[in-house]
Amino acid sequence: MNFKKLVGALLLINLLQFFIGLIILLIQGRTIIDEVSIYMFLAIGLLLLSSLITIMGLYFAIRYKNDNMTETIQNLEELNTRLRSQRHDYLNHFQVIYGLMELGEYEEAKSYIDPVFKDIMKVSKALKTAQPAVNALLQAKTWAAEKKGIDLYLEIRSELKNLPLEAWNLCKVLANIIDNGITALEEEQDEKSIHLEIGEDQNNYTFLIYNNGPEIPSNHLDAIFKQGYSTKREEEHGMGLYIVSRIIKEAGGTIQVDSNADKTSFYIELPKANKR
Repeated sequence: MNFKKLVGALLLINLLQFFIGLIILLIQGRTIIDEVSIYMFLAIGLLLLSSLITIMGLYFAIRYKNDNMTETIQNLEELNTRLRSQRHDYLNHFQVIYGLMELGEYEEAKSYIDPVFKDIMKVSKALKTAQPAVNALLQAKTWAAEKKGIDLYLEIRSELKNLPLEAWNLCKVLANIIDNGITALEEEQDEKSIHLEIGEDQNNYTFLIYNNGPEIPSNHLDAIFKQGYSTKREEEHGMGLYIVSRIIKEAGGTIQVDSNADKTSFYIELPKANKR
């Protein structure tokens, strides 16, 4: 049974349970209180409370998934638009390069093509996995980092074909860690860079994300994955890495963080779906 059918079935069962309990309570409420056992009222009350909690839990689970899927779709649409735009730009670039070579301006042609080639390589590196949502996210974060003057380097040696979690959940993990790195580097004055290495071995997928931002104090390392922890005062902060940790644990994986004066790194292992 897929996720939508399971949620629908659970929601229907709990709604029926809720209304049956409500009807019983109303019927019993018409009788004299001495004729009704207090334990029946307590049991019906607990039944109603359980149904309400379950329904609310299902509602927030569906909303959480829909929010993530919406973000994934937006990333895919942005990637599609960007690729179409780049295709048009590349044709123009090739015409300029061809013209320069026709004129014998080889050094000028080389200087012109260098940034174009780097742009092509960034796109190709972001499209190496078998997960379109992940590809779109990596491309979106590459552009977001560039706008902040940060270089995002990708090294992808796995197609991620047998993930133990939904692709949009993996996107949530990677997005939170990369965004934290971008935030940490914003006030740095020197060269700013984030590296993401995706690989695999026989049993696991591995993700190494590191940046050359400020060091996280050693006495904070054990707390950064706890709910509410943040180095910022804004209310919306303090949930990102907690969500990351929860998603990874639910998928049967592990995450480690290390920080020193040179770099802060996050290392994630996720078991392959057919190896769990």
